[in-house]
Amino acid sequence: MKLDSKAAAALELPAGKADVIYFDDTLIGFGLRLRAGAGGKVLRSWIVQYRRAGAGRRYLIGSADVLGADKARAAAKEVLAKVALGQDPSADRADRRDADKLTFRKAVEDFLTFKGRHLRPNSFAGTRRYLTGAYFRPLHTMPLDAITRQDVALRLRAISNESGSPTAGQARGQLSSFFTWCMQEGLADANPVIGTRAPAKGKSRERVLDDQELAAIWRASGDDDYGRIVTVPKLAGRSRLFGVHSASGFQSWDINKSKLDARLGGAVEPWVLHDVRRTVATGLANLGVLPHTIEAVLGHVGHRAGVAGVYNKSPYANEVRSALVLWHDHLRTLIAGGERKVLAYPQAAS
Repeated sequence: MKLDSKAAAALELPAGKADVIYFDDTLIGFGLRLRAGAGGKVLRSWIVQYRRAGAGRRYLIGSADVLGADKARAAAKEVLAKVALGQDPSADRADRRDADKLTFRKAVEDFLTFKGRHLRPNSFAGTRRYLTGAYFRPLHTMPLDAITRQDVALRLRAISNESGSPTAGQARGQLSSFFTWCMQEGLADANPVIGTRAPAKGKSRERVLDDQELAAIWRASGDDDYGRIVTVPKLAGRSRLFGVHSASGFQSWDINKSKLDARLGGAVEPWVLHDVRRTVATGLANLGVLPHTIEAVLGHVGHRAGVAGVYNKSPYANEVRSALVLWHDHLRTLIAGGERKVLAYPQAAS
């Protein structure tokens, strides 16, 4: 019997049987399976049966209610052709189902569990924000191995349009690190970020506040967390310096920056918090503080390269303390409106 549409429609479950397969006489392995369903309904589906490595395999082509005999026969021929070439379509389909379970978001959670043991809290929060937030949300439910370079490029273009090139650049870097880890863990065979266009880098800021601006900001700063943005004593049992009334730390930077700007009343040209850090570094240099001490004040370690980076572990505590005392004197003089009395920085003996 050839399983054409007419012959298939005439087939029924034999009396007393709940499951039977009728095989085609012209295409070995191609068949129509009938099973008893709920409420007396007969479930009809096209299948292919073949042997692989001495064992029987059964491959479901699809429901006969939605797939006609001719299309089912064509699909069966494709399956049997793969078998003839040494492939195992059933195993391939099972692997595909397993791969589909490993979505981008599931892999990201595993990645964050790993990174949580190696990153500082702020860095970890940034990584989580980029990978689990809105930036790559269209990829979250996709199977990890189905994400292509085009998918990544489209998201980076959207991020750049919506949030700017610097943000897109950060997002691209976080995504590339994630896929590199996936490759190392055997979860992905390639990094789809490679080959995508790197967003244009924003021009680095060079803004240094002058003495009058620095004094104005100091006077306008209130007695709150935002006003205390220079070193403060660490509170026992808390990892964050700011946010006395919040266990999660102080987070309303933008809102409080706006309030401070309002109090300044236009006395200071547009500025950001990091400009203060740059101003302190520049001011210390102008006061004669040595570069390695300024780097230590800022918490940088990049200046210790080569042998020095391996063997020199000094925190330069005395030099840092002297530099901050010098800066305190300078700042106090600016606020008082007088002239700075300390004119030279006493260098530590080498």
